[in-house]
Amino acid sequence: MIKNKIIIGSRGSKLAILYAKKAKKTILDNYIDLNIDIKIIKTSGDIHHSKSLSEIGGKGLFSKQIEEELLDKKIDIAVHALKDLPSDETDGLETIIFLKRNDPRDVFISLNYKSIFDLKAHSVVGTSSFRRAAQLSILRKDLNIKLIRGNVDTRIHRLEQKKFDAIVLSYAGIKILGLENKISKVFSLEEMLPCVGQGVIALQTRKNDQDILDLISKANDLSTFNCVIAEREMLKTIEGDCDTAVGGLATIDNNLITLKSELFSIDGKKKFSAETSGRIEEAKKIGIKIGQELIAKAGNTYKKR
Repeated sequence: MIKNKIIIGSRGSKLAILYAKKAKKTILDNYIDLNIDIKIIKTSGDIHHSKSLSEIGGKGLFSKQIEEELLDKKIDIAVHALKDLPSDETDGLETIIFLKRNDPRDVFISLNYKSIFDLKAHSVVGTSSFRRAAQLSILRKDLNIKLIRGNVDTRIHRLEQKKFDAIVLSYAGIKILGLENKISKVFSLEEMLPCVGQGVIALQTRKNDQDILDLISKANDLSTFNCVIAEREMLKTIEGDCDTAVGGLATIDNNLITLKSELFSIDGKKKFSAETSGRIEEAKKIGIKIGQELIAKAGNTYKKR
């Protein structure tokens, strides 16, 4: 039986709320008479900003409290930025609905410099991502890369306070916040391959909750779905977590899906790349294959054991 009222759970940041509103609009495009409320849920990841995610519990800190409310049936759908969601699904939940992907690239933001190549030696660049830090170090070995956390507004404010010479953020978040005027340069995919799931808004439900799945199934973008399957299977295969510096992006051309990935050693000095293509229906196999290739190349250099 189709419900006529559902509750979406979301983090409380300005960006997260915009993602939830986008999910709401996409669902309502197919069910105009549906009543949808958005419930704000504070997560541990929103509270602790001074330490890296790996020090305080990993990516799950952005989703744990929301997932608990979903399991307790206090909400019907959880909306996540997919890049913040661990690759291993929480028992009793499933993430199989994805909105059409936004631009997955990263952006360079600075008050005084147009690109990373214009920065002076030893300039301070802020990022919260080991993947971005490794990629930045390859582009410029003479930079001082430091941790920066907090929501987008907080990071930009710290840049404007001149605590950083530049920061690197995702294009998707900047765009939906209407802050494109802050961008100094958009990195090419060759310069910075994004993390798995970047630019994707994910809708998580209770497992086999058919009533809710019937309501949101039309919101699922099939192309994004298949790309995400390939990317996340790669991440699962290498057992990637928030300590793993890894980029992965799948694209589709006609009926061909291509997955590119790069994995970095713990010290960020070595890069291991892999790429393969196949039929769309082979997305999962392609992800596993790329993951196995990366492991074969990197050995035990990329992950703390």
